[in-house]
Amino acid sequence: MSQQSSISRNFNPWPMMILLGILTGPLAFMYVFLFVDTVTNTEAGSLMPSEFTLEHWRFLTHDIEGRPNIWAVTLNTFIFAASHTAVVLSISMTAGYALSRLNVPFRAFFLAGVMILHAFPTVTLLIAIFLVLQFLGLYNTLGGVILVKAALLLPFGIWIMKGFYDTVPWEIEMAGMQDGASRFTVWRLLVLPQVMPAVFALGLFAFLDGWSEYILPQVLAPGQEVQVLSVYLANLIADDNNFNMNLFKSVGVFYVLPVLVLFVFFQKRLLSMYGGGTKG
Repeated sequence: MSQQSSISRNFNPWPMMILLGILTGPLAFMYVFLFVDTVTNTEAGSLMPSEFTLEHWRFLTHDIEGRPNIWAVTLNTFIFAASHTAVVLSISMTAGYALSRLNVPFRAFFLAGVMILHAFPTVTLLIAIFLVLQFLGLYNTLGGVILVKAALLLPFGIWIMKGFYDTVPWEIEMAGMQDGASRFTVWRLLVLPQVMPAVFALGLFAFLDGWSEYILPQVLAPGQEVQVLSVYLANLIADDNNFNMNLFKSVGVFYVLPVLVLFVFFQKRLLSMYGGGTKG
């Protein structure tokens, strides 16, 4: 302990902080310049803004010709991300517990299958998913895309939750069952509170993953009435010969703001997701 304390006292974090500042400086400058560019006009041939304007943000109050209302699209995006998060959390919390604590038949085989399913890239499954959704009547619906997106993230969520359940001591459950509590009550009142950091982190990760999803909504729900912000943004530059770059940048800033806010406030909880146990 004394040696570790001596090392921590002698460690100077400033060189590392300066290095990280230099490496991240261009990225931070890019975001600042992007925001400034959305609220200013720049004369041709000049790099410096010439006047302040909110003209590029008129899409918040006026519909763009041929495009759906931005607030309806934002609502679709929120519903998609929130519903996807709810499905992933509800199934991952219970399935992870079952695989960690219960004597499930073919448990090792199922765990291996979970990891294999997570290894498949989304693009390789699009044709099969498209045919299944058409057969079920869920093509071009928000519900169909939510189910597909949640199913693709579930292997990751189940594995993460199992790792956290593995770190919870058995004595907590044994004490509850000796007092006459059911398995479900023990899980809900004793075990689940122990893994709440993982639940919160997984929920935040799932929400951000759903918010940024583009491929699945674009292919499986192309209609304007179910359009999400990622597809809305991409459609603004679909015509290479006729697009408004200022509008594209403004919508891009509007789209990324919730992600930046969530990450700034909850980055420690998000990173804690990777601290779960790995016991078999």
